[in-house]
Amino acid sequence: MPVRCHVHKHVAEVVLDYPPINALDGRAWRELARVVTEVAARDDVRCLLLRGEGRGFCAGADRRDGARAAPDPALRAALRALRECEVPVVSAVHAFVLGGAVGLCGASDVVLAADDAYFVVGGIELGAVRGAAHIAALFPPRKARAAYLTGGRITAAEALRLGAVEKVITPKRLLKEARAFAGLIAAKERNALVRAKAALGRRALRT
Repeated sequence: MPVRCHVHKHVAEVVLDYPPINALDGRAWRELARVVTEVAARDDVRCLLLRGEGRGFCAGADRRDGARAAPDPALRAALRALRECEVPVVSAVHAFVLGGAVGLCGASDVVLAADDAYFVVGGIELGAVRGAAHIAALFPPRKARAAYLTGGRITAAEALRLGAVEKVITPKRLLKEARAFAGLIAAKERNALVRAKAALGRRALRT
């Protein structure tokens, strides 16, 4: 399966595992949306931890079938599931975070990054306008524009400076520290977390 999930101590750990580079096709994006929606509704889940297995976090959408600029409904469904997740979402990223994967981070509440992580939204040459929304959800407006228009990469260190990620960690310690961070959140009462996240969302809409 391209998406695995297990729950331990009130943390739902959702793992992208789609070798070789976690480039997700429509089926995999739909599976991610389904898993996130189902696990977020569980009364015993207080935090969702999203991570990638293997060489990097996620290479975005699998475009080997020739799909180019058309927005992908399955990708949009996965992003919507994360944004609408009642409990906090923590993403732990390493190495490449490309295209739609930047959108996954933008839809998360907290992002933790390995020091080898980098963020790229490509596709402007192909007219893939959806990438603008992905990067704008994570980075400040001027940086998002510069990175999107040039296709440049943003390193984990730069993302930390900009406030897009909470912490930069060595790759070897990323999983351990991400689980510990998610555990701190999950130690809180679920209803309080749901209310707090909803309040933060409303405040963001007003700003």
